[in-house]
Amino acid sequence: MMKFSKLFLYAYPIFAIYFAYVAISKYSTTGVIDYPLILLSVTAVFVFFFRRNFIKKYDDKNNSK
Repeated sequence: MMKFSKLFLYAYPIFAIYFAYVAISKYSTTGVIDYPLILLSVTAVFVFFFRRNFIKKYDDKNNSK
């Protein structure tokens, strides 16, 4: 289970880059700031760091036993 979550952990930065790219390209073509895409990008970055920290704590807890 944890191997899958470690693997999926790196999907969040990919999603963040994709959402930021779409928001920037939309802004450059139409001049409209797409706040939901920016929010999704920031949220994906936050979730990446949060889950990475949680997985690290979980691994440290299991290794100390």
